Amino acid sequence: MKKTIITTLLAFIFISGSANAQNFDDYFMDQTLRIDYLFNGNAQQQTVSLDELVSLPGWAGRRHSLDQFPLAGNGNIVMKDKASGKVIYRTSFSSLFQEWLGEKEAQHVTRGFENTFLLPYPKKTAVVTIQLMNAYHKPCASLTHEIDPQDILIHQRGITRITPHKYLLRSGTPEECIDIAIMAEGYTANEMPLFYQDAQDACDAIFNHEPFKHMKNRFNIVAVESVSQDSGVSIPRNKDWKNTAVNSHFDTFYSDRYLTTRSVKAMHNWLAGIPYEHIIILANTDTYGGGGIFNAYLLTTAHHQMFKPVVVHEFGHSFGGLADEYAYDTAPSPLYPYSVEPWEPNITTLVNFDSKWKDLVPENTPIPTPVETDSTTIYTKVGVYEGGGYTLKGIYRPASECRMKINEAPRFCPVCERALEKLILFYTE
Repeated sequence: MKKTIITTLLAFIFISGSANAQNFDDYFMDQTLRIDYLFNGNAQQQTVSLDELVSLPGWAGRRHSLDQFPLAGNGNIVMKDKASGKVIYRTSFSSLFQEWLGEKEAQHVTRGFENTFLLPYPKKTAVVTIQLMNAYHKPCASLTHEIDPQDILIHQRGITRITPHKYLLRSGTPEECIDIAIMAEGYTANEMPLFYQDAQDACDAIFNHEPFKHMKNRFNIVAVESVSQDSGVSIPRNKDWKNTAVNSHFDTFYSDRYLTTRSVKAMHNWLAGIPYEHIIILANTDTYGGGGIFNAYLLTTAHHQMFKPVVVHEFGHSFGGLADEYAYDTAPSPLYPYSVEPWEPNITTLVNFDSKWKDLVPENTPIPTPVETDSTTIYTKVGVYEGGGYTLKGIYRPASECRMKINEAPRFCPVCERALEKLILFYTE
């Protein structure tokens, strides 16, 4: 995906929307509409329910390219002006619910998962459609509903009792920059000095990696004192349950290292009144683990020795929509059927390799590409290396090693770097 970065970026995003310029002030107030949904169902049937509408002061998101978004995600949200039918905002996402649908439990259990999304606040009645996609990129559930901006039951938050916070990086206004909130999880009131140091370490780790390093002036980072009653986080396998700010726990889907939360509304309530677009949650524990969900949040442990590389890896998921490049099984992953091209920019099934990094692969490179062993090029030599997206066969990654594959990698591979840079440019130009 790289001819010149700007040219390719524009060609890419116009696939999802019109090329006509759109003025933010024509359709939106300087406020945020927070929509809380419930994703319900099982492997056979899924539904989306509207839970709550919330009004927040200010809009920290983009004010340009509103009807476009460069990544497909596993779901999408489209807002239309009711009177004209014009698309006035579009975004995409992934969710823990959709990941759970690939688990064995989903074959015989029905569950509901909280999901929250931030949209600009419409001046006039708007129609919002949210759609979930299955692993074959086909719609599997959707909901369309109207937004009356004068509805008295839209809950106003963030006006008073704003959670204490401190900026670690302030490069500009929310209109100019990408706003990242770093939340405390499992830190008591007395442990907030420790949290602020951990948040600074996370910030430093991210901006020690390209392209974040040379684009640092496009970000604001705020650390938020979401206080927990108990110190530490829940580890169910040890029968150790804590009372914490967002009720996170290990053993998600019975996987020891998978640390997530389903208390998504609580997470966003802590942040009400603070400008934010993306969320990093730091867990006060030395147990290894974490998780990152595109356009939702990332959670990782702050006191394990691998904290810094893991927070960068998970940020690659939650911010950049990058896929895991590691593999541990020859069986196909339920998340990545071989017959479709993954939407993530850093893995391919070769179904539509032209849309990925084909332009970066040197001529006469064999496919699959033999694994690179030269330590000087192991992270930079672009090819088509078999193994990624959790399976050893049929899915390919761009480099032998990358931050999205192993903790020991000192950098993202060139393909991941390019994808991240394109996204930063999309948000800020």
